[in-house]
Amino acid sequence: MSATTTTQPATSPVDASGPAPARGGRGGEGRIGLRANLRHIGALVRRNALQIKQDPESMFDVVLMPIIFVLLFVYVFGGAISGKGNNQEYVNYVVPGLMAMMGMNIAMAVGTGINDDFKKGVMDRFRTMPIARSSVLIAKIVVEIGRMLVAVAILLAMGFLLGLEIRTSILDLFAAIGLSMVFGASLMWIFILLGLTMKTAQAVQGMAMIVLMPLQFGSSIFAPPTSMPGWLETFTDYNPLSNLADAARNLINGGPVAESVWMTLGWALLITVVTAPLAVAKFRKKT
Repeated sequence: MSATTTTQPATSPVDASGPAPARGGRGGEGRIGLRANLRHIGALVRRNALQIKQDPESMFDVVLMPIIFVLLFVYVFGGAISGKGNNQEYVNYVVPGLMAMMGMNIAMAVGTGINDDFKKGVMDRFRTMPIARSSVLIAKIVVEIGRMLVAVAILLAMGFLLGLEIRTSILDLFAAIGLSMVFGASLMWIFILLGLTMKTAQAVQGMAMIVLMPLQFGSSIFAPPTSMPGWLETFTDYNPLSNLADAARNLINGGPVAESVWMTLGWALLITVVTAPLAVAKFRKKT
C-alpha cells in the first residue's frame, strides 16, 4: 500500500485528532484517550444543539409543557385538594412536584430521538468515525439536560407568576433543580435503551407512556399520599418520583430533606448503573 493518502473532506463536526483508533471503529475504540473522548462529546453536543437551532419546533414541548401543566393542575386540582380560594398553597405543593415530572417527560424524547437517528441513517455515519460509541449517547444526554433546564426555568417562572414562594433560600432552590437534573439524566438511560430496542419511535412512545402514567399519577406529585387507598399509598411510598417530589418540595418549602434526597440519589445511581451499560452495549451492537 502506498504511504501517500488522499485527504478527504470532513464529513462531521467531530475532530478526530489525538489518539486515533485503527480503522474499523470498534477494534480501536479502547485507544481513545479521555481528552479526545471529551472533545468528541463536545463536538457532538454542538451538532445536536445546531439541530435544535435549525428546527426550533423541537423545543415546543419544552416551552409549552410547563405552562400547560402548571395552569391545568393548579386550576383544575388546586381547589379540590387545597380548598376553594387556596390555590397559592397548592402552587407551592405542585410546582416542586412538577419538576420531577418535567424530567421524566423530557427524558422520553431521548429514546425517540435515538430511534429516529437510526431510521435516518445518522448512526451509519458515526459507525465510520474514530469515536467512542458512548460519546454519542452522552452528548445526547447533555443536550437533553440543557432542554430540561429550560423547561424547569419556565415552570418556575409560571409558578412565581401564580404565587410560588421560596420559603428556604436560593441555594435550596438550586439544590432542588440539581437533584431533578441528576434524576432526569438517570431516566434518560432507560429511554435510550428503549429507543435502541423498539423498532419504531411510535413504539418507544407507547411503551414510555405505559411506564410514565403509573409512576406519575401514583406518586405524591399532585396530591398527598394520605388521601389515597392503602395499597396505592404503599406504592407511592416506594415510587422514586415521590422521593424526588418530596425532596424538591421540602427544599423549597422547608422540612426534612435528608431521607428523600438520599433515596432519590440512590435511585438515580441504581438506574444508571443498571441501564447505562446495557444501553451502551446495545448501541455498540447496533453500530
